Amino acid sequence: MIFNRYEWRLVLRVILMFITLTATSVLVEKGSGYYMFLVITIPLVIYEVIDLIRFQKKAQDEVSQFVESIHYRDFSRHFDVRKAPNELKPLRKGFNDINTTFKLISRERETQYHYLQKILELVDTGIISYEQESGETGWINEAFKKLIGVPYLKTIHSLEKREEVLYQEIIKLKPGDSKILTITRNQQLVKILVTASVMRSEDKIYKLIAFQNVSEALDETESKAWQKLLNVMTHEIMNSVAPISSLADTLKNRLQSPEIANSPVSSQLEDLELGIDTIKRRSEGLLKFTESYRSLNKITKLDLTKILVRNLFESLNRLMRPTLEKKHIELEIILRDPALAIEADLNLIEQVLINLLVNAIEAVKDREHPLLTLSAEVLSNGKTLVKVADNGLGMPTELLDKIFIPFFSTRKTGSGIGLSLCKQIMLLHKGNIQVQSTDGVGSTFILQFSPSGG
Repeated sequence: MIFNRYEWRLVLRVILMFITLTATSVLVEKGSGYYMFLVITIPLVIYEVIDLIRFQKKAQDEVSQFVESIHYRDFSRHFDVRKAPNELKPLRKGFNDINTTFKLISRERETQYHYLQKILELVDTGIISYEQESGETGWINEAFKKLIGVPYLKTIHSLEKREEVLYQEIIKLKPGDSKILTITRNQQLVKILVTASVMRSEDKIYKLIAFQNVSEALDETESKAWQKLLNVMTHEIMNSVAPISSLADTLKNRLQSPEIANSPVSSQLEDLELGIDTIKRRSEGLLKFTESYRSLNKITKLDLTKILVRNLFESLNRLMRPTLEKKHIELEIILRDPALAIEADLNLIEQVLINLLVNAIEAVKDREHPLLTLSAEVLSNGKTLVKVADNGLGMPTELLDKIFIPFFSTRKTGSGIGLSLCKQIMLLHKGNIQVQSTDGVGSTFILQFSPSGG
């Protein structure tokens, strides 16, 4: 509609040219008596042709300039309507309207792009995209850099030198598939959920990989699964062993009765009595052992209070001091903020820390200069970390994901209940417990408390 005036002017020129040409033809046909009129019509035809060409040339130049501005995405270009010939004013106005629309669309897309950038930077999920054919990376957010521990990747193939196993899994992962992988970060095992998808842009296919840390979610799920298993196991074991212990006790009492004790065969029954006594003792030991695992499922409610970490550390120091001095172990306490506090169940958290300190004492017993360290700090995300570190023997990497499993112990005399209980207590606090360990160097157990304390 904006070109109506332009079209009418063009039609008018064509009509005038047609009339002039028709008149010239008629004059030529009439003969020599009319040739003098050709002096007027022929120049008029020439003028109209030149004017039409010039008219079209102006319009073509305007269109060329507009196309050039579109090609270079120069939507700021303005076509001056006031100084344009009358026939080109609607054309220039139309170009300006189109440029304004393009500027608005471009501004909206730029806003959406920056909005998407901010969202991708704020989410905890690591994201990386790369062109499938060349491997060149297109987008990497900060969460990916922190999770994987790389500041920059030019191509996805650069990841092979840093994390070969992770690289191979990413390359093999098909669009739409997901897989849980385990990587080591700061001597900690971290479980990540890797998901792949593809997208097409400018005739190129990009593979989009998302990395989500699911360690805490899996820990909570795993803990609930162990609780259910322990409920069944302890119930079945106690139901089976209790009658054995009771029967052994009855048989022993029967053997010690006067009629049997004074009988001629009493000396021949001594071995039988010893065997029954052994059965009774082992049955009671198994019942006691099974009962200890019930404590994993008895803790269901917390008595939350605000605890100064300074007071907590002082209490632990007083409690453990005799043992530490007897074994010549040094305890170092590092607390930069004396006002640092956590919201927790004091009795349960003390139990966790005592358990960790007892394990640490066992770990450093063969060290020439044994050292334990208690420390605490607050992270930028508001979480509070309480650490128990030692310079003991440390643990190999393959054991790090097993030590919190019930029944598992690295010591021959261990029951495997201590760290399992510690983990459950921390999960009840909506926190977590992690371990950093280097074989032959030492270990650090880290208690993570959320800002709300649970």
